[in-house]
Amino acid sequence: MNRIIPAILCLLMSAGFARAQMPFYTDNADVNDTGTLHIECFDEIDALQSAQYPDLRQNTDNYKVNFGLPRGLELDFDAPYLAIYRAPISPTSNGPGDTDLGIKWNFMKAGPPLRRPSLSSSLYIEFPTGDTRQELGSGLIDYVLNSIAEEPLSDKTRVNANFGFLFAGNTSTGVLGTQNTRGQVYTGGLSYQHDLSARLTLGAEAFGAIADNHALGKDELQGLVGGWYQVTSRFAVSFAMLGGSHIASPRIGGQFGFEVDIPLHHAAHKELRPSGL
Repeated sequence: MNRIIPAILCLLMSAGFARAQMPFYTDNADVNDTGTLHIECFDEIDALQSAQYPDLRQNTDNYKVNFGLPRGLELDFDAPYLAIYRAPISPTSNGPGDTDLGIKWNFMKAGPPLRRPSLSSSLYIEFPTGDTRQELGSGLIDYVLNSIAEEPLSDKTRVNANFGFLFAGNTSTGVLGTQNTRGQVYTGGLSYQHDLSARLTLGAEAFGAIADNHALGKDELQGLVGGWYQVTSRFAVSFAMLGGSHIASPRIGGQFGFEVDIPLHHAAHKELRPSGL
């Protein structure tokens, strides 16, 4: 958390509607506006399942940067910093985890006259930048394809659904995820979000995963309740409590974070120029 506080103070000085998605792990279908830089940071502390012994707790500082491109595309970069606390018989580990690079495409937007869901898909490649000797990374290059649907139930309420397929390795970093065994993992998530006011949104989420190889240790069932508060038009803070069963889920955990939108006006204006100029 001490690494996040200085970043909050710095970003609060930026001009201020963040496209809030945290703290939910089920992705929404929206992408950033063209030329907009979106930054997310959160700190999550989890108590681990007894099957993870001697690993007892994991702290994750996650930093994510998205950039909006034309034609409903978005580039993503995700880099966690992990600390794994163990029983006295084993030393604590800390350091960078595996790094994700991805692209997301919103190819259908919800809208009248007929109510229809907003649809997106994303592809992520996770590079093994984490130290496998300290359980900070998988040691494999992983490929994750995710399909996303967002259904507006009203102007203030929406449901997001995800279905994903992991081609090799793990879907998360640290001890909360698959280890170095190859296999295939099917993931699914469903979240419900409601705007209580113009600033406050609350919701709940269920997420699960099934691996075709039990040696992966990726079977998972997790629930989360939380939301976000819009401090300014471009800055929001998020909060959540979560917990689950099976080895890849935290037994119980808490999360706090923030996100900010930074319009890069030069990039946005450049897109509006007539072709050929």
